[in-house]
Amino acid sequence: MGTSRWHHHSPRCSNTPTDAQELSRDVLRLTAEFARSPHHTTHVGSAVLKDLAWAATASSHAVPYFAETAETALARLRVTNPSDRQYITNSMVHDHATGRAHLRRTSDSLRNAAKQLDDHLGFLRFHAQLTPKEGPLAPPPPSPGGRPR
Repeated sequence: MGTSRWHHHSPRCSNTPTDAQELSRDVLRLTAEFARSPHHTTHVGSAVLKDLAWAATASSHAVPYFAETAETALARLRVTNPSDRQYITNSMVHDHATGRAHLRRTSDSLRNAAKQLDDHLGFLRFHAQLTPKEGPLAPPPPSPGGRPR
């Protein structure tokens, strides 16, 4: 994800439609890049891709809830009837909570993908330590008489 702010901040800190849209784009881009890599064809890669795809879906679902929360907050300022105001407030709280729930699922899926990759890389590092390091194979010794058969 490069220089994106999501590299340093948890998706749980996002509360605006713009932040959620940026997260959704970042996750979608990461998923597409991983899907184009040769790693997605392995068992671990397939599981990681599944988690990334779920994170992309969940993050994209959060965006409209935060947008609706923002619109409702603005509409709430114009309402004078207390019962209408309470209804709008409850709707706003519900939409905001739903958006955050989608971002929590995004975070969980990204965490699962990262854990699977980390576990797999740890296995590969461990396996590399057990495998003897050998140079390239030496050519076969010449046959008697020095001529190839």
